[in-house]
Amino acid sequence: MLWKSKRVLAGLAVPLVLAMTGSAYGEIRSHEVKFAGANQKGHPQVMGMEKFAEIVKEKSGGKVVVNVFPGGVLGGDVQTVSALQGGVVQMMVLNAGILQNLAKPFSSVDLPFLFTSPQQADKVMDGPFGDHLNAMLPEKGLVSLGYWELGFRNLTNKKRAVASLDDLKGLKIRIIQSPIMVDLFSALGTNAVPLAYTELYTALETGTVDGQENPYANIIAAKFYEVQKFLTNTRHIYNPQIVIVSKKFWDGLNADEQKLFQDAAAEARTYQRQVNRDKDADFLKQIKERGMQVTDLAPAELAKFQAAVKPVVDKYTDQIGAETMKLLQAELAKAK
Repeated sequence: MLWKSKRVLAGLAVPLVLAMTGSAYGEIRSHEVKFAGANQKGHPQVMGMEKFAEIVKEKSGGKVVVNVFPGGVLGGDVQTVSALQGGVVQMMVLNAGILQNLAKPFSSVDLPFLFTSPQQADKVMDGPFGDHLNAMLPEKGLVSLGYWELGFRNLTNKKRAVASLDDLKGLKIRIIQSPIMVDLFSALGTNAVPLAYTELYTALETGTVDGQENPYANIIAAKFYEVQKFLTNTRHIYNPQIVIVSKKFWDGLNADEQKLFQDAAAEARTYQRQVNRDKDADFLKQIKERGMQVTDLAPAELAKFQAAVKPVVDKYTDQIGAETMKLLQAELAKAK
């Protein structure tokens, strides 16, 4: 009977420890985190941020509070990256290619027509290639928690339908603050205008730029359909989104807390990607219902787009480096 009682007590030990700590992660202390993003509330990216906050709260027993700041309220991407490096903001999610300003190999994810499907991108970014890029960040004051999804970028403008390369000539197109994007849209014959996402709607409204390029989700969430008339399904870039943490903050976490953040980011990643993909067709339907004219490029025209940007691919292949490009090509081939 005594042996049986001891066994019962031993069985209660693990739940008792969990009740005391509020977590399956051991020693979790109180932390408050600012998690920044450029997209508006309701966007699948922000839904991922909210899911991450929810998971962390639950798994930490309420000790770790993640406050989500969508809509670029803490500043543009470049500005917020700097804030992370200084430890003023703890987390953010952004286009991974923007980090090429810190480490050139990150421009690889902005190479045009790189991925053929979201599933291929998942395999590449979740594997050795993503790890290769992540390893470059700690010396820049950042730590990666993995890659989420924005989706394939498509072109919009308010002047004319774009069904051919010639139709692009002279259009002022806002692009993300990335050198490769400037070269890409210059090669396509547009006037490329780098601009923070937080300034984009006003720039479209006032005519500072004629158009922009983003996935369907952004066109709906940011209401670009109010100031844009034409959409062309170019699918020219698939933007992996990277979730990064301030290294100053990260180094102050213990091993249990770091594992909590890593596990929560992975769980939120699965959720965020699925939400984005589930909503994609509906976003396109909404775009049409809101009066935008949608054009699909004929295969021959798409081939002209790809040929026009080949010099850009060649230029950045040299800058990215042989090691990174070799690994990328190998992982792309495996992920087909």
